[in-house]
Amino acid sequence: MPSPSSPYPALVLGSTSRYRRELLERLRLPFDVVSPQVDETPLPGEAPAALAARLALAKAQAVAAQRPDAWVIGSDQVADLDGTPIGKPGTHARAVEQLRSMRGRELVVQTGVAVVHAAGGYAGQRLVPVQVRMRELSDADIETYLRLEQPYDCAGSAKSETLGIALLEHIRSDDPTALVGLPLIATCALLREAGLDPLRVLAAGLDA
Repeated sequence: MPSPSSPYPALVLGSTSRYRRELLERLRLPFDVVSPQVDETPLPGEAPAALAARLALAKAQAVAAQRPDAWVIGSDQVADLDGTPIGKPGTHARAVEQLRSMRGRELVVQTGVAVVHAAGGYAGQRLVPVQVRMRELSDADIETYLRLEQPYDCAGSAKSETLGIALLEHIRSDDPTALVGLPLIATCALLREAGLDPLRVLAAGLDA
């Protein structure tokens, strides 16, 4: 947490995901990490895009209730395969099942991001879709990849930023970090709307 004399505003990532933490570190702003403690169970009949958007905002709001002074970022990601949500597999067997169901097919990875600044009365969110087509993977390809990467904490059972890229035919998105878990273009836009411009904050820090 920035000290009272720090030129940096209070920024909080409402997520325990190491992938989102590593992405947010690219902005070079100091931030705290707080677990949002939100029930991530889908509502009956809830579409993947609606689920990702709802949970991103719910996570930011949950943490903002504890830190009303802070700019709080919440995010959630759900893979959409023909309207069916594909979440984190958790186990090897479930990851095999997911990758088999997706091979040779296109899915849309829906990444929701929200920023809440309770003290300033701001709450905004965006949904960033990423189109991903999987290669026609053999069972041996799937097994090799999973044994090497063990991506059991990733929605869709693949890490595109590392070896998972070998599973893909194409990726199409306007926000290149969205597929990893935190769309930084959208995040920066929301922060600016909320009154925290990353570049101006960093410039103030240089002059402090």
